[in-house]
Amino acid sequence: MKEVVRRAAVMHKIKSDMEQIVRDLSTEMTQRLSAQRNWVQNLYDTDSLKNYDTVDGKLQLLKTIIESDWIQKNETNKLQCLGVTLGDAIIQDLGFNWIEIEDEFGVDPAIKLGDTSLILFPLTMISKRIEKDEAVNIHELFDKIKIKVLEIKDKVDKK
Repeated sequence: MKEVVRRAAVMHKIKSDMEQIVRDLSTEMTQRLSAQRNWVQNLYDTDSLKNYDTVDGKLQLLKTIIESDWIQKNETNKLQCLGVTLGDAIIQDLGFNWIEIEDEFGVDPAIKLGDTSLILFPLTMISKRIEKDEAVNIHELFDKIKIKVLEIKDKVDKK
């Protein structure tokens, strides 16, 4: 859990030292995320596609893909497709929405919690771990993210 939070904090610190533009998704970014999402969804057979409609369905599909080693650690784009699915699950469960952030390094998709400044970068949450040969338990990762987000949200709500 601390590792997830530390990574998010480090990423936020790095990004916050640079000028950022946070905005709604552009048409191009929407199309990119849709293509990445479709790649994951197309791993379902037609009868099972409805499973993508639920948080558990998304997480179970991610678990199956990761545990089956269908994607090699050097297939960054495919791994980031899994990050889109993880982002979709977080959005569905916790009320985030997709945005894009532009800085001196380019434009990246991220998810943002309502009117707060809480921003997560789910595209790389899975890929970075797999590329470093770390074991990924998707349910554990999701639960840790959820717990930390709810803790932060609770603190903000109490102010």
